Amino acid sequence: MKSKIAIIGGGNLGTAIAEGLISSEFAAAEDITVTKRNTVTLAPLKEKGVNVTEDNKAAVASAGIIILAVKPFQVKEVLASIAASITSEHILVSVVTGVMISDLEEVITINIPVFRAMPNTAIAIRESMTCLSHHNASESQVQLINKLFSTVGKVVAIDEKLMDAATVLGACGTAYAMRYIRANIQGGIEIGFDAATASLIAAQTVKGAADLLLIKKSHPEFEIDKVTTPKGCTIAGLNEMEHRGFSSSLIKGVVASYDRIVKP
Repeated sequence: MKSKIAIIGGGNLGTAIAEGLISSEFAAAEDITVTKRNTVTLAPLKEKGVNVTEDNKAAVASAGIIILAVKPFQVKEVLASIAASITSEHILVSVVTGVMISDLEEVITINIPVFRAMPNTAIAIRESMTCLSHHNASESQVQLINKLFSTVGKVVAIDEKLMDAATVLGACGTAYAMRYIRANIQGGIEIGFDAATASLIAAQTVKGAADLLLIKKSHPEFEIDKVTTPKGCTIAGLNEMEHRGFSSSLIKGVVASYDRIVKP
């Protein structure tokens, strides 16, 4: 199998994947090709040495791993256009929301390993949460794709039936977290901080809170209990947020996002 990587679709996620693979040194820039109909926006990648082209077929022909990162409605058309260029030496990895492995296999006419991956945009800084499922892959191929995404964050193998849920929790979840941080910044400004200082405090606090769970393997409530002293300011704030529907609105938002994927 060729070691080069073709990323079909140079949007936000496709670009982030390329940046992450370069920064992690999983692949050299010259071994990555990113395609897009309008390559002007890929100029920063091109400056780093990434091959940029509008030709999907040429990108596939020169690569061993194909990462499909187009819009869901483009999948069948794009796959059909490159199907003749796909050989038994290829591995196909789809990061497209809502498209099943079986849907991909219906379009490609050759029996190859097919992976479905759901990373998030933090892959650009090697902090992605990527969920993986696969079909028709050998153990060595599973290890290869696992290693690819492990170099740019954390990876968990899941049943494909949970992939839509993983999309909401891991990919949409980035936006949820950002909205919380933004609100926290706004609150910080209201109580006296300038925007830059409030942004630093809010972002680092969330990062530290997440690391407590990831590194110490503790439960959120255990860490909450440490900072909620009797009659203290933390419990007063938490109770007010809960009275306003903080947890319930977040849960409803997660479910609404999931429903939009499974019930379009």
